[in-house]
Amino acid sequence: MLGKIISIDGNNVIVELQIDIGSQANLVNIHVVFEDDKTKIVGEIHSISKTEMKVAIVGEIIGDRFNGGYDKKPSFKSTVRIIRMDELSLILGEQQIKDNSQVYFGLSTVYPNYRINVDVNKFFSEHFAVLGNTGAGKSFTVSRLIQNLFAGSSYVPVNSNIFLFDAYGEYTNAFSTLQQKNPMIRYKTITTDQEEGNAELLKLPLWLLDTDDIAQLLGVDNPNQLPIITKALTLVRVLNSNNPDIQKHKNDIIARAILDILLSGSDSGKIRDQVTAILTNFHTEQLNLETKIIEPGYVRTLKQCLYTDKTGKMQEMEAVVDLVSKFVVDGLDMSKYENQSTVFSLQDLESAMDFALISEGVLKSNRVFDYANILGVRLHSLASGDASKYFDCKELVSREMFIRKLITASDGKKAQIINFNISQVDDRLAKAITKIISRILFSFALDAKERAKIPFHIIIEEAHRYVQNDKDSEILGYNIFDRITKEGRKYGVILGLITQRPSELSETSISQCSNFLILRTLHPKDLSFIKNMVPSVSAEIIEQLKSLQSGNCIAFGSAFKVPVSIRFDKPNPEPLSNNANIRVTWY
Repeated sequence: MLGKIISIDGNNVIVELQIDIGSQANLVNIHVVFEDDKTKIVGEIHSISKTEMKVAIVGEIIGDRFNGGYDKKPSFKSTVRIIRMDELSLILGEQQIKDNSQVYFGLSTVYPNYRINVDVNKFFSEHFAVLGNTGAGKSFTVSRLIQNLFAGSSYVPVNSNIFLFDAYGEYTNAFSTLQQKNPMIRYKTITTDQEEGNAELLKLPLWLLDTDDIAQLLGVDNPNQLPIITKALTLVRVLNSNNPDIQKHKNDIIARAILDILLSGSDSGKIRDQVTAILTNFHTEQLNLETKIIEPGYVRTLKQCLYTDKTGKMQEMEAVVDLVSKFVVDGLDMSKYENQSTVFSLQDLESAMDFALISEGVLKSNRVFDYANILGVRLHSLASGDASKYFDCKELVSREMFIRKLITASDGKKAQIINFNISQVDDRLAKAITKIISRILFSFALDAKERAKIPFHIIIEEAHRYVQNDKDSEILGYNIFDRITKEGRKYGVILGLITQRPSELSETSISQCSNFLILRTLHPKDLSFIKNMVPSVSAEIIEQLKSLQSGNCIAFGSAFKVPVSIRFDKPNPEPLSNNANIRVTWY
């Protein structure tokens, strides 16, 4: 018996010690049992002096089960003793893994050599977060956790799909040898670094991207820009189609744009220049600058009829209007082309965007031009820049084929870990790529006939750079990561957030996480954010977070009956996340 209860205040119990504390090992964070007849209340020692100790109630043992929480409190007549090992196993779990329902995390930092084995479903079927300062061991923790998942020979998650967005390209070193340890495992790197060996260059088929995806790529900041993108995506499918029946659609689109300009009331010189610009870039065999206009007594080309006289008037305006009007066909339905799978390039999309801007009237309205022209400029920059190679796809693939290719290793077998090395692109493009691929995976899961049959785990390193409180909800109506954290679990899409700055994360996304591995955290703003946003965090835990050793974490959530202090084994091999060795470099 350790002592007797002298005070109960809320969740805290003060015990007057009746033992020689100087002869005892350190008891801080050890669990104790307040036993009274058949009642067993469990607490954790938070602080201790030579005469007293402060214990926080964490739950109750009923029969062979432990229930977390403190709806009951001990009585003053309760005996106070250190928890027995058989009781501890009800809280921290059994020491031996008997089947594939559990995975080894690490060792308890409180109970020497006590293995912390965690229920696979309770951790990996929920969104989770790994938080901690730079150098606290986040990369090591994630590497070791995934290595542990695939380390066994008896229970290997061969049907898993772990998509890791690697901001620094540091995880390949940790996972590339997994197949040597277990031939059933395949690791695959999809990279933005063209020089990276044994990796597949990232390729995103443009026709799989919707309006929201293109908006991400172009950094849309005004909802009024979305209809132009939608129209451009429809036009690019029409203008790039080889279907003979498409000709009348092309003629109709071009003719309507020209008529808008002809009847705009602008001066003749401006009309001539704008119509010439349209027909130079967009024309068909029937409607182009060389199309014949036949009038009694003479035949002229459309281009000749656009000339203006010395007074600045276009004498043949009526003839041009009559000709162009013949190509307008009322009632044509272009909606059937909106989702048509057609191979097209960024250059094709740029041409369609130019035409969409013209047909939207940017040449007539300065107000429209101000917010729409920036789309064309950004798209041209993307199409003519180095990043265009990531969208240069020649083979028509469906969304299903694209995902199947993602999870297929170079030897044609199933890959379980797919690492997207996005270290070679700037933050804006990396953020867009992460969102686009996540949206494609989520939409696939959403449309699946059998819900959650094929789970996807999306783990995002440096998540504060991508999972933010940005303008997506305002412009697009949703944030893809917020939507995944709110809806993804029931469809088998699980998000894992790894970050050193939790205060910069989307509050919705972090609040939907059910499990947390929190390493050393020092920034007051981050500590305050964790305290306010993460459930079940006490003031004592916040204090512990400030002084954790590298590689140690406080784990809590739905997979843990009580907050647990864990030391993860060093990953083997390690990720390439070491700091610069200044001594070696300098000397």
